[in-house]
Amino acid sequence: MTSKKRLTALLTCCLIATCAALPVLAAERAIDKEIVVPATLDAAWAAWTTREGIVSFFAPDAVVEAKVGGPFQIYINPGAPAGMRGADDMRFLAVQPKKMISFDWNAPPSLPEARAQRTFVILRFVPVDDKNTRVTLHHTGWGDGGEWDKSYAYFDKAWGNVLGNLKKRFETGPMDWTEWLAQLKKMNDGDATKR
Repeated sequence: MTSKKRLTALLTCCLIATCAALPVLAAERAIDKEIVVPATLDAAWAAWTTREGIVSFFAPDAVVEAKVGGPFQIYINPGAPAGMRGADDMRFLAVQPKKMISFDWNAPPSLPEARAQRTFVILRFVPVDDKNTRVTLHHTGWGDGGEWDKSYAYFDKAWGNVLGNLKKRFETGPMDWTEWLAQLKKMNDGDATKR
C-alpha cells in the first residue's frame, strides 16, 4: 500500500471514529400544515392580517395589527377574563407583506405550565394561480414532556381545523359565531356564579 493510500485509510478511520462519537441531533419537533384556499393572495393575506379577516374564520374576536411587535391576539372566548380568552398578548414577530408572517403563540388556558411559555408560528403565502393561494404553517419551539406533549397534540389537531375553516370561509362565506358565543356566555356565566 502506498503512503498516500495509507494516509487516506487512516483519515477515513479517524473520520468514522469521530462521527461515531458525535451525538446525533434529531430535527426539532414541529407541526407542519398546508392548504390551498380558493382565494387570491390579497384575500388570503387579509384573512390573517386584519381583525375582520381573523373573525371571518378563526375566532369571534381579535386584536390584529400586522407589523413587527404589533398585537396578534386571537380571542376564542372573548367573554373570559383577560389572560384566559385564547391567544392573549401574542404579537407579530416578522411581517413580509403578502409572503410571510410569524407570531408567538401560547398553549390553551387548560395547560397553564405550557401556557406560561411561548412557541412560534410561521405562515407563508404563495399564489398557486390568480384565484388560489397555498398557505403553509410551521409551528415550532416545543419543549418535551408533560404539558408540552399535550399542547403539541392539541395544536397538531387544532391547526388543521383552523386551516380547514380558512378554506371554508372562502368556499361558503365567513363564520357565524352566534351559537358559539351563546354557548360561551352560558359557560362564562356558570364560572362566574361558582366564584
